[in-house]
Amino acid sequence: MRVAFASEPAYPDRPNEDFIGATADAVVLLDGASIPPGVTSTCSHSVRWYSHTLGSTLLAEMTQSAGPLPELLAQGIKHVTSLHDFTCDLTHGGSPSATVIMLRHTADRLDWLVLGDSTLILDTGTAEPEVICDDRLEQVAAPHRVRLDSLRGGTPEHAEARREYVETLGQYRNHDGGFWVASTDPLAADQAVTGTIPADQVDAVALLTDGAADAVNRYHLVTWRQLLNVLSQQEGPVQLIRQVREAERSDPHGERWPRSKTHDDASVVQVSR
Repeated sequence: MRVAFASEPAYPDRPNEDFIGATADAVVLLDGASIPPGVTSTCSHSVRWYSHTLGSTLLAEMTQSAGPLPELLAQGIKHVTSLHDFTCDLTHGGSPSATVIMLRHTADRLDWLVLGDSTLILDTGTAEPEVICDDRLEQVAAPHRVRLDSLRGGTPEHAEARREYVETLGQYRNHDGGFWVASTDPLAADQAVTGTIPADQVDAVALLTDGAADAVNRYHLVTWRQLLNVLSQQEGPVQLIRQVREAERSDPHGERWPRSKTHDDASVVQVSR
C-alpha cells in the first residue's frame, strides 16, 4: 500500500488530538474528542495522550496479529485503560475518548473497522465510492444541537451552549441507544462497523476525521468522488485541508454553517495500490 497523509490542528497553538499511524500493510486513524472549557474530566491524562497511546498500540497489534480487528481494538482499549486506571477515576464517564478507523491489507483482502464518526471511503471504480461512517452520534446529537446552532459562534452564550451540549452527549456515550467510541470499556469494540473486501476490487481508500470530512458533509465543497479526485493529486491531503480551512475562515462565527467550534483538527489519509 502507498500511503499519503496530512494532519493539522484546529489552531497552531493547540495540540493536535488526531493520530495517524501506518505501515506497509496497516493504517490507523483516531480522532480524539476535545473537552471544552468548563467540562470536568475525571482523568488527569489529555485527549492527545489517549489518542496517540491507543493509536500506537493498535498499529503495533495489527502488525503482530492477524486476529479480527474488533478483537484487536478491544485488546488495545483494555491495555490503555490499564495504564491509568490506578491513577485516574475512570468510573464517571469523563475519561478521554476517540473515534477509530483501522485498515489492514492481509493476503488478497482489505479488512476495515470504523468506530465513531470518522469516515472511510472505498473507491471501487464505480461512479460513486462506498462511504462508511458510523452515524449514531449524529442521530443522537441532532435534537440537542438546536440551541447551539442558533447562537453566534465566539460569544459567551455559544460557549456555554457548547459545554451543555457536550455534557448532554456524555450521557449517551457508550450506552445502548446512544453512540460508541473508544474510551475505557473494551466492549465498545463490539459495536464497531466492520467489513472485508477483495483487495483487487479497490483502487484507493481514504480515511478522514470529521474535521476533514466536513468538506463534503458540512461545507458541500465537493462530492465524495470529487474528494477522491483531490486526494489523488500531488499534495492532495494537504489541499483538501486547505479548502476546509478556507471555508471555515469565510464563516468564523458559524452563521452560514452552524457548528460547535470554528475550526477542528483535520486529518486525511489516502491509500493507493
